[in-house]
Amino acid sequence: MDGTVLVADDDRTIRTVLTQALTRAGCKVHATSSLTTLMRWVGEGKGDVVISDVMMPDGNGLEMLPKIAEDRPGLPVIVISAQNTIMTAIQAAEAEAYDYLPKPFDLPDLMKRTARALENRRRSAPRAETEEAERPDELPLVGRTPAMQALYRLVARVMNTDLGVLISGESGTGKSLIARAIHDFSDRRTLPFVTVTAGDLRDLEGPARILAKARGGTILFEEINDIEPELQARIVRMIDNPGEHLPRFMATSQGDMAKAMEDGRLRQDLYYRLDGAALSVPSLRERVDDIPLLAEHFLAKAERDGAPKRYLSDDAMKLMRKYSWPGNVRQLENAVRRLGLTARGDEISRSEVEQVLGNQPDTEPVLGVSDGDKLSASVARHLRRYFDLHGNMLPPPGLYARILREVEMPLIEIALDATGGNQAKCADLLGINRNTLRKKITDLDIRVTRRRKLM
Repeated sequence: MDGTVLVADDDRTIRTVLTQALTRAGCKVHATSSLTTLMRWVGEGKGDVVISDVMMPDGNGLEMLPKIAEDRPGLPVIVISAQNTIMTAIQAAEAEAYDYLPKPFDLPDLMKRTARALENRRRSAPRAETEEAERPDELPLVGRTPAMQALYRLVARVMNTDLGVLISGESGTGKSLIARAIHDFSDRRTLPFVTVTAGDLRDLEGPARILAKARGGTILFEEINDIEPELQARIVRMIDNPGEHLPRFMATSQGDMAKAMEDGRLRQDLYYRLDGAALSVPSLRERVDDIPLLAEHFLAKAERDGAPKRYLSDDAMKLMRKYSWPGNVRQLENAVRRLGLTARGDEISRSEVEQVLGNQPDTEPVLGVSDGDKLSASVARHLRRYFDLHGNMLPPPGLYARILREVEMPLIEIALDATGGNQAKCADLLGINRNTLRKKITDLDIRVTRRRKLM
């Protein structure tokens, strides 16, 4: 790489790591913990790329982007942030950041993006003045896992296009919230957002009323697979003849749309009209590392609503991470809010979580293995969905190690359970050295409970 990079972050370790890595790559680096200093450097004409944190001691990095674009048109700014919500990704896109990465970021990935920014400097088009609609302060779309961050980036990319959007995912994953977020942060934000069910379409005048109500805003068809084919024909005609004000069309679906078309439950002509951009919302089982973040979010929300201040014990959190959450984020929110109200003390114990989850629906297999299905086939489906979620982009580097870790952890936990916590027997069962097993137990933070195995 060849160029000068301006780094702004209040974390000394991050400044040091980035300075060393970029210098080794051939760049000149100016690093600071102050936005004021960063803006002075930009004003002086220094730097070919900026890497900036959002929350700085003397201001918000996102709020500086318009000023940077004004002073130095075309200067790429890569935003990094520990605020791992969809809001941050959307705000970064709205402020025309060159790129956005959540913390903790993957250093090789950031280096590749920096190199690309140096090679492809672009001139940002001036933003048109738009009326600001009232927006929520936060959305319950929280996640720092690669799957969710990839989804946030896709949302940011399709937000201000006119493409139809199909949003798929299990019940409770937040498909309607994604649709609402796309609308609320798009150029149509001041126009109506209209949710449509099959009941709204049964009347012959239904489509006309829907279009009149939308007035060029956004129309969302909920669970498109469940709408009868004859009503789907009315949707096709509505899309083809939208009237004077062209709205944006979106739809959600729980099931497999390819199978729905094969079974005749989904019209192909409707699918192809809506499938301008496909977003797949991961289940909670596929983003276990987001469970602590979501639980804290819901407890804080409950506290703001008047509930007592609560927090989950380490053992309680481990149990929640192991649960399969068939109802996804909606089920997690209900469980956490109930725990916040019924817990005996400030700390929510493992036994209290067991009591609440014991009344929940039975767990489901993580990879959705059907009878007679080979594990390799289930893993292949899981990986294809993961790659599809990233669209035309590759997943972050380090995929091999991440996938092995996801398989390795449950394998060791189940083997330990089967051997009653006896590490010597477990190592023999797995066919690995006992010291290797001990190291993996430590690295993966696996809890080992010794007990007599009644077999």
